[in-house]
Amino acid sequence: MSNGYWQQRKELSDVGKRIWQRGYCAGNEGNHSMRIGPDRVLCTPTGVSKGFISPDEICVVDMDGTQVEENTRGRKRTSEVLVHLAIYKHRDDVKAVIHSHPPHATAFCISDMALPEGIHPEAEVFLGRVPRAHYATPSTQALPDSLLPLIGPETNTVLMGNHGTVSFSDKGLIDAYYKLEILDAYCRILLLAAPLGRINPLSRPEMAELLQVKEKFGFRDERAACVEEGCVGEFNESFLAGTDVRPVTATCQCAGGPVTTSVADGSAAADLGDDLEPLVAAITDQIMARVG
Repeated sequence: MSNGYWQQRKELSDVGKRIWQRGYCAGNEGNHSMRIGPDRVLCTPTGVSKGFISPDEICVVDMDGTQVEENTRGRKRTSEVLVHLAIYKHRDDVKAVIHSHPPHATAFCISDMALPEGIHPEAEVFLGRVPRAHYATPSTQALPDSLLPLIGPETNTVLMGNHGTVSFSDKGLIDAYYKLEILDAYCRILLLAAPLGRINPLSRPEMAELLQVKEKFGFRDERAACVEEGCVGEFNESFLAGTDVRPVTATCQCAGGPVTTSVADGSAAADLGDDLEPLVAAITDQIMARVG
């Protein structure tokens, strides 16, 4: 085999180790691939942990999924290569595909919750809108069929219902891996922020300016044409419903009355005034009563 061919195998092996070390796949989960010609794709084997794949275990398939070279280690190609091949056929520009189960992103998949947008600049620039597919049985044609209608010319990541994620790139395998890493980091940030009870989305002008910067970086985003009309964040409700998108103040009627909240006007500390101390005392008494 040529030196370049070996280097591509090694790159698949190295990325597998990164995926495993980051905890994006447990056991033998996940698979990734690289297009090496019009009718040839390198892909990971089935039944092997991504953290322990050696370059000579990488398999070669054609665009129909047939393993066209005997593997020197006797490995068989991943059963989910159909997803990869479907994406390659759907998008001629895609050079690499990674299917994985990053835990924070997969939490959104099993919750059937849209990934919120218009919140974190890095996610907007490098991922853009991330669609979610309904559940389809793994290793069947139903799985790629559930994804393809969601993949537009600017899509690079899809959430797979009750399953995991698929990331792909027109630049290569390392870039596809970066998208996977950015995705799970963003989902982790969201899950850490949610219990705080407050999310601060970007305003329409802020988002419009960010998409202009994104375009200067060479990344097109169709939402740039409709951001001023509010198209960014139109699917955020399922995630934001459990949080407050603005600061709130609280006052306490500590003679057995209810705690009431109101939206702050930027002077939250002044609004709380003398009510803060009895509020804290009342909450502390409730906690201590439960502990006792």
